Amino acid sequence: MDRRKLQLYAITDRHWLNGRTLESQVREVLLGGATMLQLREKTLSETEFLAEAGKIKCLCEEFGVPLVINDNVAIAQEIGAGVHLGQGDMELVKARQILGSEAVIGVSCKTVEQALEAEANGADYLGVGAVFPTSTKTDTRTIERATLVEICHAVRIPVVAIGGITLQNAHKLVGTGIAGVAVISALFGAPSPRIAAQAFKSLDFSH
Repeated sequence: MDRRKLQLYAITDRHWLNGRTLESQVREVLLGGATMLQLREKTLSETEFLAEAGKIKCLCEEFGVPLVINDNVAIAQEIGAGVHLGQGDMELVKARQILGSEAVIGVSCKTVEQALEAEANGADYLGVGAVFPTSTKTDTRTIERATLVEICHAVRIPVVAIGGITLQNAHKLVGTGIAGVAVISALFGAPSPRIAAQAFKSLDFSH
């Protein structure tokens, strides 16, 4: 997978809507330069999720940005999107059989062992974290910077850092080997998601 597509990986969270629609917020972050989008839903019914995913897919296609669905392989298959799998979700090999060789599939990892296994099983990219304390997942332990660096150097597929990343701390990830950052609240909870996305997009993690 092209590393550049992971530079600014936006993850939706309707907790931050504040009366706005998810589609309007997604459009804002895409206008701001988000390079990839993960649709994450924990509260919608399957029917509502499918309807929303279809709308978000159209938006992403308008901007030429890949869309992955969090956890839900069935929704991803239905709308022709990729999927992002956690360690407790469907096995990668099975998801690949369902979605096909062209689908983008990412996997969450915390250790070098998990990263190498995901790569061997055909993952396109890895989500590694939490790199900083996060309010989105209260049960998530942070990983050491050294572990992030080790994972980036152990695999050939690109790595995106996730967890508690803000404009104030993102610079600490420069030099780790990541392709980019996955951001939730610092984008969707910002007064202007578009301006926040532009600021994140200006960051360079390649050196």
